[in-house]
Amino acid sequence: MGEVRKLQKKLRQIENLEIKISLTPEERIKISRKAELRSRLAELQLQLSGPQQTLGIVGDGKKEKMKRQVEDAPEALPSQTPPASKILKGEEESKAQASPAPAARQREAEIGRQQERTEPAKVSDCCRDKSGGRPDFDEEQQRQEEAEFTSLKASWEKVKFRLRLLEGHNDIVTCVVAVDNLVVSGSRDTTVKVWHVPTATEHKNLGGHTGGVTCLCAPPPEYCRKLAWTLSLSDKERFILSGSADCNVKIWALSIGQCVKSIYTFNAVTALCFVPEEDGYIITGSDWGKVQVWSWHTFQNCQSVNAHQEAVTSIQSQGPLVFSGSAEGGVSVWENRCSDRDPLRLLHHWSRQVTGFGGTAGGRLTLSPRGDRVFLAHGQAWLKILHWRTGMLSRLTNHSSITGVTDCVHQTGGLLIGSCYDLANGESALNLFSLPQCRYLASLTWPDAPRILCFASWTTGSGDHRWVTGGRDLIVWEQLPSSGKQRGDVTVKRDNRMDSCLLESEGDTEEDEETDDYDDDNNEGTDSQTDRAEDGGSSSWLRCVLQ
Repeated sequence: MGEVRKLQKKLRQIENLEIKISLTPEERIKISRKAELRSRLAELQLQLSGPQQTLGIVGDGKKEKMKRQVEDAPEALPSQTPPASKILKGEEESKAQASPAPAARQREAEIGRQQERTEPAKVSDCCRDKSGGRPDFDEEQQRQEEAEFTSLKASWEKVKFRLRLLEGHNDIVTCVVAVDNLVVSGSRDTTVKVWHVPTATEHKNLGGHTGGVTCLCAPPPEYCRKLAWTLSLSDKERFILSGSADCNVKIWALSIGQCVKSIYTFNAVTALCFVPEEDGYIITGSDWGKVQVWSWHTFQNCQSVNAHQEAVTSIQSQGPLVFSGSAEGGVSVWENRCSDRDPLRLLHHWSRQVTGFGGTAGGRLTLSPRGDRVFLAHGQAWLKILHWRTGMLSRLTNHSSITGVTDCVHQTGGLLIGSCYDLANGESALNLFSLPQCRYLASLTWPDAPRILCFASWTTGSGDHRWVTGGRDLIVWEQLPSSGKQRGDVTVKRDNRMDSCLLESEGDTEEDEETDDYDDDNNEGTDSQTDRAEDGGSSSWLRCVLQ
């Protein structure tokens, strides 16, 4: 097993090297050994013949050793319990509504109640434990939910997608967003490109950054109208924000294809989001862990906080809440108080000791909030679900092998979608889970599918899904009628091992450490750290901050 772990670590390092902005001769030699290492790993896995090393689709999940029995899974983790100062006193995990909060936390309680009213389903039912759920759960309702899930699973097993390649970038696509009938992509080649989806053609090339583009976001139409009015542009104008390793956030007017404003942040921008509260705020994350707030009205800096120990790799907003995640595995939750100075107030910070992440060279955490849960991906074979109010943690299997890597997580149309990449054989897929139950539906893949680093989605007027994935390739997914004669480009698979371990309570982080935290005889981890130190201000971009 020791050699297997070392090979897995080497392959993980090679995959991270391949998406660096530049390579040394020594790193190129390491990359050239990928096929040899994969072949050797496959040989060892066949020799071991253990279920955890078995790759591919299997027919009977009950025979898999990786299935965990419910009665063996602890309900709470002493080792994962956050510091007492981080837990709201008297706050309990609620299945229906938030419990009353102390006066000092009244504002947070109001936020929680607002989320529960607007949430389409009870969030605390999302990803509930396998151990039977609530004791008083109505059996009839349970049967109805099971029937609905069975129907949903059957529909996704028959789904068909047409794939269209968008060609134009000459380097890795790091971020994508969808605006109306347009897809906007950012790349390590320093450009932002706008694509017309119906014709799958490049609409505009937005050049101006001098470093790799790391992140994009699209303000809502009402905030675009405000800015368009000040610039004497059409009230239908849409704007896109791009962040780059060149320390700039640029605001682009899509119809004219020009940069109308550039904000210099003094730090390489590695994550970005727009908060549509009051006059609007731009939130940026930097290479060295800083979170900054900028006014949409004046474009002036409102706040700068050294929030994380390493690069901020993901920022998302949910109402007045802002969630930030970093390369070292920490997650912070902020309340936006909509003030001119220091609008963000820290509600919680959960370190990697709580999230169970960390120890992976080139680590990158991405997050997707839903009510009082946050879905987390950090380059491992599973997704984690953080209860951000209490620090409790759950784990959702996203790959049947420990050689799997999860690069991004996304929610759309009642679906939780996790990307999946196998370090051992280079296979890539998207895994679909139902929301709010977080139950495995299906996996979508196609021949020679590349590693998926970013994802965006929207739905058509008829309710069909449109997706766009980025990485080595930029691909638009168009859902086809299931009853039509046209054949799809995507293969739908089901891995029964994913079915057999839907949701596991986090017993400990030993598996995490075994997968990622071991030494390598050839000192590749030391080499990577030295390279990042020499690269200076661009280090987090080289650590795959591909939000």
